[in-house]
Amino acid sequence: MKKGLSVLLLSVLLSGQAGILFASGDGTVMIQGFHWTSWRSAPWWGEVGRRSRELSAAGINLAWLPPSSDSLSPEGYLPRKLSLQDSSYGTAAQLGAAVKSLHAAGIKVIADVVLNHRVGSSDWADFTLPAWGADSVCSDDEWGKGKGSPDTGKGFHAARDIDHTKPYVRESLKAWLNGLRDSTGYDGWRYDYARGLAPRFLLEYNRATAPSFAVAEIWDDLDVNNADAHRQALTDWMDAVNGEIKVFDFTTKGVLQQALLSGELWRLADKDGRPAGLLGWWPANAVTFLDNHDTGPSPEGKLQDKGWPFPSNKVMAGYAYLLTHPGVPCIYWPHFFDWGLKGEISKLIAIRRAAGLGSTSPVSIARAEQGLYAAFIDTKVALKLGDRAWSPGAGWTLAASGAGYMVWTR
Repeated sequence: MKKGLSVLLLSVLLSGQAGILFASGDGTVMIQGFHWTSWRSAPWWGEVGRRSRELSAAGINLAWLPPSSDSLSPEGYLPRKLSLQDSSYGTAAQLGAAVKSLHAAGIKVIADVVLNHRVGSSDWADFTLPAWGADSVCSDDEWGKGKGSPDTGKGFHAARDIDHTKPYVRESLKAWLNGLRDSTGYDGWRYDYARGLAPRFLLEYNRATAPSFAVAEIWDDLDVNNADAHRQALTDWMDAVNGEIKVFDFTTKGVLQQALLSGELWRLADKDGRPAGLLGWWPANAVTFLDNHDTGPSPEGKLQDKGWPFPSNKVMAGYAYLLTHPGVPCIYWPHFFDWGLKGEISKLIAIRRAAGLGSTSPVSIARAEQGLYAAFIDTKVALKLGDRAWSPGAGWTLAASGAGYMVWTR
């Protein structure tokens, strides 16, 4: 058994705290409420608030919003004045109104928080709101004047790497996060660039702020021919935080898009007959997705430098997999609203809801071979991917179908 499975039972018992609780775990369906160029549609907060009832009607009950602090970059990932919530996405008041609108529609809200790095207000490291000294910058940062300890994680070249060993820095960040929770109304966090600091610090911040939902970005290089090593790295990180923070399932993203692109659907089952991504080992803590602001295109087709887009003609087959399988599925805003897929995605969410599928729903893989993947999920839903014929048998009704997928219910 893999290392992380030692805490699987605990995670299953706790898995319902952020969303609808089913016997099969957390029933959360999440949307990434922005893309890389959302800031160009200022105030973006108004767009999010306007869509709140539409999202709720589709069965979505958690929204991940972009970094809302003042930032050197319009996207929000070079935070400057943390306490100032006026950003390229709109004003603090507009943000608060959007959060209230989402809450009124029954949708919880998590903030994208950047704790690893920061830029100065007018120079390399003249930090204000809150004010920190040169000892808050890691000694091995590119600035060359940092007086803190060496970095406890991976460096980030575009901003100053923050020294989280300093007690006053940690207390300052806790106060900031708790302020966001209490004043803006955030329910939880998406931790950006979590490889940039030691896991113990994120665990400390998480425990100090008690989020209802927390997920970390752990984006490591993936060899699709050695998926076990990749998902083991995700599992090891979660072991280091006692299973208290979920992670985005980059393993499933990479394996799924390779399988659908090539027809190598055998990749979707591991040697033990379980799903090949993280959701095959630790489903309660796997936040599954096809694309995000870094990997996928924005509506105008723009990709981030490190773009890794899901094949556009396989997107609905990908969502058929995510929305019938365990884990916590996350939908990408452009797919839902800008690609004309809202109706098809909503139908799959409705199937998930009606069947009571959740983050720990059991999967029985019937076929995983070239051109065909077939599975039964919690004996209530059956899925086929690929162009080869397959049927779940008598007693099943076709509930949804599209390019490269078919979904049945009992």
